[in-house]
Amino acid sequence: MGESWFRREFLTPRRLAFNVIFYGLHFFFFGYGWHSQATNTRLAALNALTWSVWTSRGAGLVLAFDGGLILIPMLRNVIRVVRPKVQWLFPADENIWFHRQVAYSMAFWSMVHTTAHYVNFFNVERTQVRKEIALDIHYTQAGGISGHFMLLIMVLMYGTAHSKIRQQCFEAFWYTHHLAFFFMIGIYSHATGCFVRDSTNPDYITTFPFYSTQHCLGYESWRFIIWPGILYFGERVYREIRARKATRLSKVLVHPSGAMELRIVKPSFKYVAGQWLFIQVPEISKFQWHPFTITSAPEDPYVSVHIRQVGDFTRALGDRLGAGPSVVAAMTQAAMKGAEKDEKTGMTRGDFVELDSSNLSLPSVRIDGPYGAPAEDVFNVEVAVLIGAGIGVTPFASILKHIWYRQKRGNLGTLRRVEFFWVCRDAPSFGWFQSLLQEVEAAQADPNFLRINIYLTQKIGEDMLWNIAVNDAGAQYDPLTLLRTRTMFGRPDWMTIYGQMRQAVESGQYIAGSKSQLKTKVGTYFCGPSVLAKAIKEATVHHTNSNVEFSFAKEHF
Repeated sequence: MGESWFRREFLTPRRLAFNVIFYGLHFFFFGYGWHSQATNTRLAALNALTWSVWTSRGAGLVLAFDGGLILIPMLRNVIRVVRPKVQWLFPADENIWFHRQVAYSMAFWSMVHTTAHYVNFFNVERTQVRKEIALDIHYTQAGGISGHFMLLIMVLMYGTAHSKIRQQCFEAFWYTHHLAFFFMIGIYSHATGCFVRDSTNPDYITTFPFYSTQHCLGYESWRFIIWPGILYFGERVYREIRARKATRLSKVLVHPSGAMELRIVKPSFKYVAGQWLFIQVPEISKFQWHPFTITSAPEDPYVSVHIRQVGDFTRALGDRLGAGPSVVAAMTQAAMKGAEKDEKTGMTRGDFVELDSSNLSLPSVRIDGPYGAPAEDVFNVEVAVLIGAGIGVTPFASILKHIWYRQKRGNLGTLRRVEFFWVCRDAPSFGWFQSLLQEVEAAQADPNFLRINIYLTQKIGEDMLWNIAVNDAGAQYDPLTLLRTRTMFGRPDWMTIYGQMRQAVESGQYIAGSKSQLKTKVGTYFCGPSVLAKAIKEATVHHTNSNVEFSFAKEHF
């Protein structure tokens, strides 16, 4: 039985350190805001409202802090540059996770801040500290209007940020999240002006800033939190300029699995194996940028991405390129039967179709990136365990190619062994990656350096079962993948796999000379669903000891 959610999220050493610092700062700012409001003699009239006004001030200061903090993990180019230097201190690859933690905090403190203000406005009308009614404060004054405006934006952004909505309708997530621009303007201006004052009535003047600083006491936290906003805006401008550099879609390949491979030529684009990028197709949308893993190696003369047609954007792209459902269905027929070669088309499962660009004009594309990912670090460990689920195998296409190139040059760094796992739901998915795996497998001088493990989780049909029975007996190659490695059926037992790996390392059978080392580092790099990631991470944690150190990293977009 695995560790509990509470222990995993709050009590592991790194998470515990993060929670103490993160929540400690939040409670510090809340206490400081409460104290500064309660001890401000110029606001004695408002302080007669007691705890509600002190709570609103404390929660407001926490929200200001979070408003500056939430943009920092979105500085993707800054993170890409500093990542190799700070990875030992904090997990830079978990920037999206950190972004979500700040968002959760903002949701909580927004409820506290809003509830306290509703009590404040009710008490202002009841006690007549100011000659106003609550509705006027809510809907006619800058503080009330901007506050409700930001709450509306939060409802839209949070409502479309759920993983299922992002997967099924990425456009809704993309557009609503860009309302953050207006949200940040609201948070910078929310407590300025004459909303907070030591007089009964506002003290406006006719010249800029249009209010008297003698009586108007707007809070000045925006002076500190605006800097991350300026940095983020500057980065977005830089990304736009970089994306406009010469880019050309040179080829489109359609694989039997239905994955489209786009090969793009952009001389200014430099990247490392395992990184990812954003792609835009202006004909489909002039505003949307979608993230995809780079599947080519840095040594290739092009940049490639593999795209599965599962959402509105990817289906529209498939139709535009002439690679719609009918084309894909015709190509996958042989693979669904488990046949090595289709007699009608003459195609094997590893074959692809290159779309004829002379008959179909290819659309213009723009790419933005590259951006860092955990799998960049495969050459910094002795054993790399690469695990992909379905289309989640894409980062490892680039890495396996790059390993192949570096093997030829005799430059593998500290890497001494690679375990590659691919968990697939259906047989056609093997198609697009099959040719690469065949080349990499055939090129291995040392059969122990790279071990390929392929799992098929699909229920096997009669046609496929018969094909396996006929072709597998005494065959040199697996009838499903055409690799020397045999396909395994069902879901992997990660606890057993990692346990056997640890025993082999400790006995010295896994890596030659490993007994003489103090500790063997085994890095696991995963791309796929969170449920599977949880099981794999539990196995790595469970089997780590003084001799073998298992680490785990998951791909995030």
